[in-house]
Amino acid sequence: MESIADYFSNIPSSHRSAILLGGLTFFLLLESGLPYYHTPYKKAAHTGINLFFTLTTVLVNFMMAFILLGTADWVVNEKIGILQWVPEMPLWLFFVVGLLLMDLVGAYFIHWMEHRVKWMWRFHLVHHTDTNVDTTTANRHHPGESVFRFVFTTLGILVVGAPISLVFMYQSLSLVFTQFNHANIQFPKWLDNGLSWFIVTPGMHRVHHHYTLPYTDTNYGNIFSVWDRLFGTFAKMDNEKLVFGIDTHPDPKEHSNVWELLKLPFLNYRSPDGGKFM
Repeated sequence: MESIADYFSNIPSSHRSAILLGGLTFFLLLESGLPYYHTPYKKAAHTGINLFFTLTTVLVNFMMAFILLGTADWVVNEKIGILQWVPEMPLWLFFVVGLLLMDLVGAYFIHWMEHRVKWMWRFHLVHHTDTNVDTTTANRHHPGESVFRFVFTTLGILVVGAPISLVFMYQSLSLVFTQFNHANIQFPKWLDNGLSWFIVTPGMHRVHHHYTLPYTDTNYGNIFSVWDRLFGTFAKMDNEKLVFGIDTHPDPKEHSNVWELLKLPFLNYRSPDGGKFM
């Protein structure tokens, strides 16, 4: 376990890039061989849009990485955060507890807020307008949302008291899991249901991408499913009945290209009941 901790303490940028590209390639290959749905769509154009937002997410995180590094060093030196306050524990338990708490603050909580705070939801819409959810959807985030998520990852470091090894391990696992649970891959139902007691599976997360409430406001987790079950936001739905997208933006012209998606948070639009969102 110490060797793993040492690796993530000093993980090269090239290795982090390899995790991103390797995971994306792996799940794209799985999708081609074991797809869950076979809806025809322009795969290349769809992938191009989502890869653009993947690059902007990488850029936002790269430009502000020094904040993560400085915060992680500070909490360790000043003994700030939950892990710094509890008695010494085995290293494996330290990382399990740390990953659970980082997932709570850095993924579940910010995701829940994006569905509750109207101005944050406007940015998160870019993610939900994807009508063909696959592994490339994982990082389809408006640059503004990428900033929100970075802020909450930093908040997670402060709350958890996470050293940089835990931060980089969390970010690596979070990346792979979001690619996994968005992937258009076929899982035996019994296996998906069983795994969803512990981790977020494709069958579980697809429900979140159903186009109408109340399902849109469920299954917020990224790595661990425990938070949705604990806070009452877990939901199940027959995946065969799912329709991807969002009912407030049924017109493909609103999200057919990068420019339209970049503008989306700043436009007025109407809810399904005719109410205007300002």
